[in-house]
Amino acid sequence: MLKILLPTIMLVPTIWATPAKHLWSTALSYSLVISLISLTWLKTSTESGWSFLSPYMATDPLSTPLLALTCWLLPLMILASQNHTASEPISRQRAYITLLTSLQIFLIMAFSATEVIMFYIMFEATLIPTLVIITRWGNQTERLNAGTYFLFYTLAGSLPLLVALLLLQNSTGTLSLLTLQYAPSMQLSSFADKLWWAGCLLAFLVKMPLYGAHLWLPKAHVEAPIAGSMVLAAVLLKLGGYGMMRMMIMLEPLTKELSYPFIIFALWGVIMTGSICLRQTDLKSLIAYSSVSHMGLVAAGILIQTPWGFTGALILMIAHGLTSSALFCLANTNYERTHSRTMILARGLQMVLPLMTAWWFIASLANLALPPLPNLMGELMIITSLFHWSWWTIALTGAGTLITAGYSLYMFLMTQRGPLPTHIISLDPTHSREHLLMALHLLPLILLISKPELIWGWTA
Repeated sequence: MLKILLPTIMLVPTIWATPAKHLWSTALSYSLVISLISLTWLKTSTESGWSFLSPYMATDPLSTPLLALTCWLLPLMILASQNHTASEPISRQRAYITLLTSLQIFLIMAFSATEVIMFYIMFEATLIPTLVIITRWGNQTERLNAGTYFLFYTLAGSLPLLVALLLLQNSTGTLSLLTLQYAPSMQLSSFADKLWWAGCLLAFLVKMPLYGAHLWLPKAHVEAPIAGSMVLAAVLLKLGGYGMMRMMIMLEPLTKELSYPFIIFALWGVIMTGSICLRQTDLKSLIAYSSVSHMGLVAAGILIQTPWGFTGALILMIAHGLTSSALFCLANTNYERTHSRTMILARGLQMVLPLMTAWWFIASLANLALPPLPNLMGELMIITSLFHWSWWTIALTGAGTLITAGYSLYMFLMTQRGPLPTHIISLDPTHSREHLLMALHLLPLILLISKPELIWGWTA
């Protein structure tokens, strides 16, 4: 565990000590080495599932894919931000990379925590670097408003969780995930117990976000700089799903009755946010809303609590992390050239940047869950388990997948096909840095087809 965490912590002094001309290359190669070492976590041999055990930090098949994704994303964020921050003073560039690194430290500690309170503290700690990245490096004046939304939605959701955890500590005497699964299930019957149940899940549902509590997400995504969007879409939303999977064990007898409204919200959200995507003019906003609809499927898959639902949710979380991060990077390459996120003003780019169109094509197909990509595998598992739970959900999930295909193709055709607008006269050619960035996003996604059991989680 420490062989990843300590180098990540030591990356911070390295960033501040490196000479200015070597700053980006050093940070990139260092973080890439860390992410390659982190892939060793995926090979686990223990019977109990938990490995690298210390009393406070351990990994199991549920958290290893998310940890590997977290470490994989830092070098990609550094690659993507290089052009965006090139005009800034060197001290600010150092501060920017430091914030990204601190985010990775908090996320590693959150995903590998065995104590629920430590998970909670790290869950909250990720707010601070993200908030600074959005409000300091965002592009528009609207970014302060987006930061406020982001902060207050997440805080309002997670304060009840703290109270719920203290009550749980009071009644069971422990908050360690290693022992909580063996604690006798509580007889939850009173109205207060139902409030406790809601308190446990509310924070994660706001973070995911569930349709209805999702208003902070498009704002935060649209205003954040590229690295902020990437980490928000790829890892921070997954904290919600991961926390729900961990808490579900303790909420036993009540979930069966109380989860109905949340599942309905989640599935309705898949359709609603998909429909919102169909009439978006803003490229980043479209990708942000598509995240909400994918996470709605994940929430529904977790709430029905079947092994297939859990597996599908985990696979979809990993696949969506890579796909939507790739789409944000592509949107950013367009934005850096045309300085507009409005899709109608920057269309027909296939004529000018043909190789970028190939990346756009693969990422759009991944977003609409083309077989045999992991996106489809996750969605099919969730849809199947939902269908077993209740057959009428097939209407909602089926409509959701159709709409997803619709807006993914709409996004691809709007940006890449059609006549090239007359105001686009001189565009920078694509850099090898951007092609490397896209390859590092989409190659893991394609390679996972051949060994999906890495991200199956508990069912493997």
